[in-house]
Formats: sequence, C-alpha cells, structure tokens
Amino acid sequence: MCSAPGAFAPAERRANVVSRTKSVSATMRFGLHTPIGKGYEKAIAYAAELGCRTIQFFSGNPRGFRITDPKPEAWARFAALRREHDLLPSAIHTSYLVNFATEREDHLAASLALVGHDLALASSGNVAYVNTHLGSYGQRGRAEGHLQVCRALSELLDAIRPGVFLVMENSAGAGNLVGGTLEELGGFLREVDHPQLAVCLDTAHAWAAGYKIDDAQGVEAFLDQVERHVGIARVKMFHVNDTVVPLGGQRDRHHHIGEGLIGTAGFAALLNHAALREKIAVLETPGERAEDERNLAVLRSLLA
Repeated sequence: MCSAPGAFAPAERRANVVSRTKSVSATMRFGLHTPIGKGYEKAIAYAAELGCRTIQFFSGNPRGFRITDPKPEAWARFAALRREHDLLPSAIHTSYLVNFATEREDHLAASLALVGHDLALASSGNVAYVNTHLGSYGQRGRAEGHLQVCRALSELLDAIRPGVFLVMENSAGAGNLVGGTLEELGGFLREVDHPQLAVCLDTAHAWAAGYKIDDAQGVEAFLDQVERHVGIARVKMFHVNDTVVPLGGQRDRHHHIGEGLIGTAGFAALLNHAALREKIAVLETPGERAEDERNLAVLRSLLA
C-alpha cells in the first residue's frame, strides 16, 4: 500500500550528493523535443544541425490512444542514426491522454496499453527513457487514486525489459494533477520499489508548483529537496523550460529560456550544478527553428 511521503535519504547523504553549484568538465546533454512526422532522417538531421546531444519525440499521436508500429527497417535505421550522431540517451514522450489515476476502467486500460507499447518500442530501438505524465485524480480521493497509480506503475514495470526506464514527469500541480510535489513522486518510487522507475523534472512545472528556482540559492534548496524525497540518482532527465506563470501559479505554460520568471540566473545554477552533469536536458519551448536555435544558444552561453 502506498504510504505518505517520508525522508528518502539521511541529511548526511544529501550533503555529500548535492554539492554547491560549480563548473564541471562534463555537462548536461542538451537537446530538443523533435517532431518525427516528416521522417526519422529529417528529425535526426534537424537535431544534428542544431548541435543537439539528445532527442525526445512522440512515438505516435500525442493526443490519442491509437497504437502504431513503425516499420522495422525504419525503426532500426532511426536507432542507428541516433547512435551515429551521438543522440544518446534519448527519450520517448507518451501521449498526453495517459491517466493512471482515472476512475474509468477503459481509460486506464488504454493508458497501460499505450505506455506498455512505448516501453517495448523503446527497448527494440535503443531508447533509454519513456517519459510519461501520470494523469489526474479527478473527483476521486487522492489516497485511492495514489494506490491505483502505484498498481499501474507496478504492472508496467513487471513487463519492462532491461535498458529502459519508465520516467515519471512532475506536474504543475493544477487541479488534481498527479505528481505536483517531490514528496508525491518519492512516494511512488518507494512504494513501487523498482530500479527502472525514474523521474523527469520539468523546470516550468516545478516553478508553477511553488519551487523557487530563479537563483543559485533557490536551485540549491530545490535540489536538496529532490535528494531528500526522490534521490538525485533517480532523476534521469530534465525538461528545461522557462515560464511566465507566477511562482506557485499551478499552470503549465512554457516560455523561452531567460525570457521568463526563472531567468538566466536560475538556469545557470541548474545547468552548472555538479550533481546534474550526467543528466539530459530537453527543451520544450514554443516556436520554430529560429526559436530553437536561440534557446539552445542561451543554454550553452550559461555553461561556466
């Protein structure tokens, strides 16, 4: 049974793992959420031209439950191209309709089928991470919904293959969305207790949920909480997005890096933190190529 969140690691361990912000020789691997609708080769070419070192993509319609299988030859070629252009590790983002806390049995079944398919697809194509939103509790009690999310995650992880992580994304905390706090995400990690369950932290969502990450002190305090409730090692990736939503505003609105309320000071502290040098950082900012180039340039300029 899923219990209330508690301490994930002793304070002494947190102090050792979450060191002060500083420049490091190894850096986070930057990349983009890249459309694949025009073909895998064009998606890879776009990411490579912009100097990406990771890539995230939808395997199908992000606003539907239809499961589609790529042609085996094309899928194998996509894997080879990502390896050739050093776009590893990479990530699949599941459909926005996934809801593990829903009261509707058909919606839950569709969510499990789709995410299970994405996990199998990831394994066959050398995709390390399958990133998913957890859904909404709706009108049901949070305790009951929390238990159902645990059961759904456990079912998926019972069938997961080696080399793939099921990655839970934090939410902005609006309404009854699941995963708006680090304590809640940590609760899922502890109760499901599977080494291939991990976390993605979206900076815009974290800010909207009330985590102040607009300067070095705020980032340090945030990462201390991450280590306490989740564990830095369980965080495999970041979605790096600025936002114009007020702190704690609980709305999901992405904005260009350095042009929102998190600002360059917050992102500089995050990107240069020694504890995060092995992570991938995926941009999900609005716009077209010019905006992608600008956002990537800002990120690179912030590296100490």
